Amino acid sequence: MQCFVYASLRKVDSYLWLAQRDAFDQLPESLLLLLGDLRFVMEVQLDEQRKLPVEDTEQVLVHLREQGWHLQLPPQETLVAANHPDYTHSPRDRRDD
Repeated sequence: MQCFVYASLRKVDSYLWLAQRDAFDQLPESLLLLLGDLRFVMEVQLDEQRKLPVEDTEQVLVHLREQGWHLQLPPQETLVAANHPDYTHSPRDRRDD
């Protein structure tokens, strides 16, 4: 299956896979608002034998066939690091009295 990949300019390491180039009209409005502006990254021939570095190829293909799009979000490790306790307060919040 030929598919088209776009990077979100608002949400780092988030990618939108489409079954048809520039077919943004089939996306939920909330998804478009979340991702913001999109930049075309690549066109790729995707089949069950092709291994993807982050996503499950079969799941991507199912989404592309059923709804015409697939959302690839950042790996969990980056989200866990963002929630590390050391990053929940500004250094200015810690005052030595």
